[in-house]
Amino acid sequence: MEKNRFLDAFNKTLILVILINSLWFCSLPRFIVLHDPLTPEEHINLGMVYEKNKEFDEALKEYSAASKDLPIAYLYMGNLFFQQKDYENAEKNYKKAITYTNDAKAYNNLAWLYYTIDKNLDEALELAKKAVELSGGANEFRDTLERITEEQKNRNQ
Repeated sequence: MEKNRFLDAFNKTLILVILINSLWFCSLPRFIVLHDPLTPEEHINLGMVYEKNKEFDEALKEYSAASKDLPIAYLYMGNLFFQQKDYENAEKNYKKAITYTNDAKAYNNLAWLYYTIDKNLDEALELAKKAVELSGGANEFRDTLERITEEQKNRNQ
C-alpha cells in the first residue's frame, strides 16, 4: 500500500512536470517577419544567383517577390521561363514587363521568343523595331531586328 502511494505521487508529479514543460515550450517567443528585409533589387540579385546555380524554383520565388515593387522583375521571370523552354510563361511575363516598364529589353526578348518558336513574325518585327527605337538605336537589339527581317525576306521569296 505504501508503495502504491509512492508510485501514485510520483506519477502525478511526473504528469505535472510534463504539463508545465509543454506549456512553457508552447509559450516560447516566435519570430514572425512582417516586413521583408530585402529590397526588390536584392531579390533580383538573389534570383540571379539562384538562376546561375540552376536553382530555378528559388530564382522564380525571388523574382516574384521583387515584381510586387519592381516590375522589371517580369523581364527576369520571362528570361527564366525562356531558358527552361516554357515559352507560354515566358511570353506572359515579357508582355507584363512591356506593359509595366516599356523596357527595350522586354520588347527585344519577346521578339526573339517569337522568332525562336517561329510564331507571330509580323508582331516580332514590330517588337524588334520598338526595341531599337527605345534603345536609341543601340546595336544590342539590331541583331534581333536583322534576323527577323532576313527571315521574312526568305519567306517572301
